[in-house]
Amino acid sequence: MSPQPPPLPPHDADEPIFLEESFGEEGERIDGEKGHIFPCEGCGSDLIFDIHTQKLKCQHCGFEKVIGIDPDKEIEEQDFYGMLAHLQELRDQQLDVEDEEEQEVRCESCGATLRFVGTLTSSECPYCASPIQLDKVHTSEKRVPVDAVLPFQVDEDRSRLNLKAWVKSLWFAPNDFVEKGAEGQFHGVYLPYFTFDSLTSTYYSGQRGEYYYVTVGTGKNRRRERRTRWYPASGNFQRFFDDVVILASWGLPRPLIRALEPFPMHLLVPFKHAYLAGFTARTYDVELEDGFVLGKQRMDDALYSEVCSRIGGDTQRVDTVQSQYDAITYKHLLLPLWLMSYKYKGKLYQVAVNAATGEVNGERPYSWIKITLACLAAALGIGGGAYLFNQ
Repeated sequence: MSPQPPPLPPHDADEPIFLEESFGEEGERIDGEKGHIFPCEGCGSDLIFDIHTQKLKCQHCGFEKVIGIDPDKEIEEQDFYGMLAHLQELRDQQLDVEDEEEQEVRCESCGATLRFVGTLTSSECPYCASPIQLDKVHTSEKRVPVDAVLPFQVDEDRSRLNLKAWVKSLWFAPNDFVEKGAEGQFHGVYLPYFTFDSLTSTYYSGQRGEYYYVTVGTGKNRRRERRTRWYPASGNFQRFFDDVVILASWGLPRPLIRALEPFPMHLLVPFKHAYLAGFTARTYDVELEDGFVLGKQRMDDALYSEVCSRIGGDTQRVDTVQSQYDAITYKHLLLPLWLMSYKYKGKLYQVAVNAATGEVNGERPYSWIKITLACLAAALGIGGGAYLFNQ
């Protein structure tokens, strides 16, 4: 009989379990502390993060281990300019040499060597499938440390069901694709994100346009035309931005991934390696300063929309928008996604699932026959165009 874990102490089912001895990092460091693994305390096999129980679990003997949560540890906003100064100091001292193109960790289970290339930080041994992580990348003082992780909430089975529903909802999709669906292997991955907060002060000037109509022409040429009266408009306002989310990786199609937002930030927990056990994880390759440039673009777009709203009227001309960004803070997060690549008629497509909400988005094929029939129906005013879409 496989050894069983000791019983947990009695507790209120509605309250989280806090084990004082578990507040430290779970698992063991290996290969000169370059790697991090999670051996089962029951049978010596590997523990991985179990989505349903939100614990570490052995797939061999069923042993479960609570991931210790320190109730006094908070996820705090970090000083943006303070971190930039720290990173610059490291560069001046030439202490940022740990960003090697390739790092190797020896697997404790089978002795093979696992290579971590580029931004990869958590994977599994290609020979024995043991989960292994780089130990210090996410907490290194020579990089921007990870502040929090959002553990996987949605499992692979539910993701596949949501993917099927998404495929069936697509307009102008080929019939055989809708029938067969997107088939491929899902990969659970934690991707790096930065979130930014800022208090903005904006001054704007422009013109408010109000429509009015006049009658022109005579006889058969008599008609109404729309005209616009313009009035000057200007003002200033403050707006606070909270958790503007920016993907800190260049390797994925950003519009595709952005469409999966928002993430349930209330489920964030302070970073621990244990949440990554059994999943792929990557570190950032968008530097913090560049991340804020991307975040500022999103804030600028929101401020421009607010300026138009404040100018009011039926239409607007915006002459000047000047914004100042103060009290800038950030958080470095790891957020969960299920990623899949699939082929349809020889072409490769990508889909992604928000592993915290189940939201699906991705690339898809189109039926040009359906699109052509729809255009003909619209041009000729044929009723029952919706019937043609599904032929």
